[in-house]
Amino acid sequence: MSLPIDKQTLTKYDVAGPRYTSYPTAPEWSKEIRVQTYIDKLKDFGQNDKTLSLYIHIPFCESLCYFCACNKVIRANEESVGDEFLTHLFKEMEMVAAHIGPRKMIRQLHWGGGTPTYLSEAQIQRLFAKIQSLFDVDFDGEIAIEVDPRTVPYNKLKLLRDIGFNRISLGVQDFDDKVMDDINRIQPFSQVKQITEWCRELQYASINFDVVYGLPYQTSETFKKTIDAVISLLPDRIAMYSFAYVPWLSKPQNKFNLEAIALHEEKLDIFIQSRNNLLEHGYQAIAMDHFALKTDGMAKAFNEGCLHRNFMGYTLKPADEFIGLGPSAIGFVENTYIQNVKVLPEYYALLSENTLPVERGKILTQDDRIRQWVINHLMCQFEVDKDEFFKTFGFEFEDYFMEESSHLRNCVEDGLIREDYKAIKVTDLGRIFVRNVCMGFDWYLRQKDGHKRFSRTV
Repeated sequence: MSLPIDKQTLTKYDVAGPRYTSYPTAPEWSKEIRVQTYIDKLKDFGQNDKTLSLYIHIPFCESLCYFCACNKVIRANEESVGDEFLTHLFKEMEMVAAHIGPRKMIRQLHWGGGTPTYLSEAQIQRLFAKIQSLFDVDFDGEIAIEVDPRTVPYNKLKLLRDIGFNRISLGVQDFDDKVMDDINRIQPFSQVKQITEWCRELQYASINFDVVYGLPYQTSETFKKTIDAVISLLPDRIAMYSFAYVPWLSKPQNKFNLEAIALHEEKLDIFIQSRNNLLEHGYQAIAMDHFALKTDGMAKAFNEGCLHRNFMGYTLKPADEFIGLGPSAIGFVENTYIQNVKVLPEYYALLSENTLPVERGKILTQDDRIRQWVINHLMCQFEVDKDEFFKTFGFEFEDYFMEESSHLRNCVEDGLIREDYKAIKVTDLGRIFVRNVCMGFDWYLRQKDGHKRFSRTV
């Protein structure tokens, strides 16, 4: 589907803004949230029958990818590094499980990083066994792992599948030689093709590719070749992320030649061309930046209106509460965000003192929960049903969001949304700028010049 976008609209909405993997966004969280707050929330969680989504952050990478702004630690691959990490991770896991009390069912398990497959096969087995010793794992749920194709021989892929992983996400980024060289991630197509074929042979239920547009030296022509190559391998899902140029957060990005980074019209052209290419080859656009074959569970969840969003991006969210383990990991328990310390030695030191490694968090107010609900519906379903809003919170939508009415009028005039007395619906054009639509409901963003902390929306 062609999406005509004039330069005035592009200039107006190509601003810095949150990705809304949470609301309130992480910069609004406070270090005043104490360990005891987390303990109290875990105990409350233990007293109900809610199920669990568990995320484990494994921070190690063998080499540095210059584009990446994730929390990572560069280490040569040595068994002792993983052993030391697991000793402390197991301690955190035991403490969290003890505070919860009753064994909980894990409906969704996700290992991210860093590079989770930095761990050896023996360490992977030990970690999975430890999880099973403390929690009940629903093997019919989503058990997913992020994989660097450069670090997974066949035996490791087979081990992951044998112990229960059923979804795998491959970090592809780009196949162009110049781009791969500049971001320090040499990963030829043949390597990704081989991993994909092995995953199919091992019968992973869903294979996801992550690609990034807007990287240095990308052009519409070079990225089309990457997307064509991706389509030829037919992954079940594709996450096409906008490159987050945030050198104030990620110092390696200062290495980039600014003149080589696609901006504004060129970057948008790359996205729209890629989007159209994927749609023409049988993929469905899922919310903001994901694409899936219609047979995949994510497409089904989107079409049924039950897609959700959290710190890992779009998810089927088969669980009620979310707990993060490992340095920088984030959880959301009993309407409270909790984030661990980011620095690995500090993470180790606190656990050695029998202290949960909490750095900051946020207890949501009623207003936070209301705005979170609206933003999540816009991001995941591209629609807000005003009757459903009233049934959920007891407020008329127009009355509660009187201050946002001018923002909504602007979005209607610019063709981003349609609004009537029943609902707000995001248009095809608005899906490109859905972060901007959500920003109008962000109370915290209005209070200060918070835009500078985020990457651009296009």
